[in-house]
Amino acid sequence: MWDTSFALPSMFIILIILAFYFSLPRLPIRKNRAFLRLILIETRVILSDIVSSHMDNNYESFDHFFLCFTNTIFFMAFFLRTLAFYEFTESTLKLGIKKKKLLYVLSRMPIILAVLLAMTSHLTHLIYYIDENGYHSGAYYNALYHCAFFYLGLSFAILFAFRKRLPRRRDRYALILLNLLVLAGVIVRLAFPRYLLMDTFCLIGIIVVYLSLENPDFYLELRGAVFNSRALREFVEENIDNLEYKCIGVTVRQYYEMRDIYGASQMDAALNLMGKYLANTCSDCMVFYTRKGRFVLLAPLDISVNKVCDEIYERFKKPWESTEAKVYVNVGFSSIDMANIHYPVDIIIATVVRVIGNAGGLVGSGLYQASRDEFKQTERETEIKKCLVNALENEKVEIYLQPIVDSFTEEPVGAEALARIRDSEGNIIPPGEFIHIAENSGRINELGEIVFEKTCRFIKAWDIRKMGLKWINVNLSPVQFLSPDIADRYGSIVKKYGIDPELIHLEITEEAIIDTDFILRQTQRMVEKGFRFVLDDYGTGHSNLSRLRMFPLVNIKLDRGIVWAYCDDPDEVTANLVGSFVKIGIDVTAEGVEDENMAIMMKDIGCNYLQGFYYSKAIAVDEFVGKYGG
Repeated sequence: MWDTSFALPSMFIILIILAFYFSLPRLPIRKNRAFLRLILIETRVILSDIVSSHMDNNYESFDHFFLCFTNTIFFMAFFLRTLAFYEFTESTLKLGIKKKKLLYVLSRMPIILAVLLAMTSHLTHLIYYIDENGYHSGAYYNALYHCAFFYLGLSFAILFAFRKRLPRRRDRYALILLNLLVLAGVIVRLAFPRYLLMDTFCLIGIIVVYLSLENPDFYLELRGAVFNSRALREFVEENIDNLEYKCIGVTVRQYYEMRDIYGASQMDAALNLMGKYLANTCSDCMVFYTRKGRFVLLAPLDISVNKVCDEIYERFKKPWESTEAKVYVNVGFSSIDMANIHYPVDIIIATVVRVIGNAGGLVGSGLYQASRDEFKQTERETEIKKCLVNALENEKVEIYLQPIVDSFTEEPVGAEALARIRDSEGNIIPPGEFIHIAENSGRINELGEIVFEKTCRFIKAWDIRKMGLKWINVNLSPVQFLSPDIADRYGSIVKKYGIDPELIHLEITEEAIIDTDFILRQTQRMVEKGFRFVLDDYGTGHSNLSRLRMFPLVNIKLDRGIVWAYCDDPDEVTANLVGSFVKIGIDVTAEGVEDENMAIMMKDIGCNYLQGFYYSKAIAVDEFVGKYGG
């Protein structure tokens, strides 16, 4: 007699899991499909186990055909469950066995033979048979256990061999625990065949996987309305060889300003409504939310992007209204064709993020149609980032010096130290390509400090006063300037090399002096250490003269855009501005001087110093010493 008391509660639990799993959107990737197959097969196993056990216990009451039929269904389901657990492990490790046909067929041969045995056992009596005395185990009944042990052994083997494919330890432990629970279930069934305990062990394993790996909420955003960034990455990674999609970006313009205006809770409620609208309206698309008000739609290649964007744009003319919110926002659109691209997943995701980030820059319902060259640009930036990290971690950052000349004598009186790094082939990477990457990656502090220290080292090694130089300018990024211990760190570096801090002028931009009170305190601490400040790129921000007078500036550098504009079309405003700075005791440097006429014009309006290609581009330290070292 079989005891079904353990199996009945398991049946109710598996039905609850199924209900929850089907109530939420599911990402169409192999791992999720394998899990769905697993819980469906487990449901069939438990149900058929209960039914067949009940019928076998009461075999006198049932027709021979139905007894054979229910037992055959159970044994087939039992064997397929063994395979389902293995296939879930295989798909989670992303092995792609199906692409290796011979290996795939060989790994499935045992289950094919086992299922055939189960299907024919009512005739062959190899697994079971039923006679006038009821149910009996056949000569090859233990094939159940042999098959289970085979696939469990295979699961443990691939888990050990490919464990590094799961970077998170939690995922590895979940898979190990799953297979250990199934193994325990097989052993318990072998030891106590009359009790239907294996179903309980398998169910516990499914619950472990559900909680750690397969909860659909892991892939959902905005209260389950759309998929999240993790889902986008995993979907792209799995389908990277067959990405036959158009990517459409829908970006909420001025997202942070809107969030400040409406508040976090109202904005989140509105985003939930937007997500539901996009999922319902764009039913042919997969909709993802990548945070910061950015939605990604993966659409079929034959879709009309303009039509989709026009429809969405019309909806955004109306408010997003609920009991929690009534929010008005504008959106921008972008699109990029992803068909037949061959790049790593990181390049694809980074490109998509950048493209949808550009969607907010257009007016009205305009569409930013990105070219496929965007992927090349991302690849280039990724390579530069690697070169930057290599340069920072292996002391390969170089400093180049560009002379700053006295406008009257046209002799060098200073220089600006500029960072340079090289690519894998030894070529200089333009600073315009790597500085913003350093800022975005958070490595700008490290880069700036290395340049500062190498400048100190240069000053220590060479007596720059004998070269006729009074100072060397070093750039200080806004991010660096926010560091509360910047004065102490730079002061300790200067002390380390035993140089006069007045020989170094720190260049800051207008962007760095937005928080007046904080920056005043920062500059005061730096001035107390002996440093002097130069305002770089003046004219690109919004500082006025009265505000600048609050800061201890010794020099203001006119942005090259202002210099070029004045030399093309002289005006009184620029001349008066320079005169005002000089009058309050702040020297003025004109950047971007490229010919003699520009030098004369900037000298005539009162600029004290000139810098630009007319005198010299930035050059390596050795070349600079050879040229200006006497």
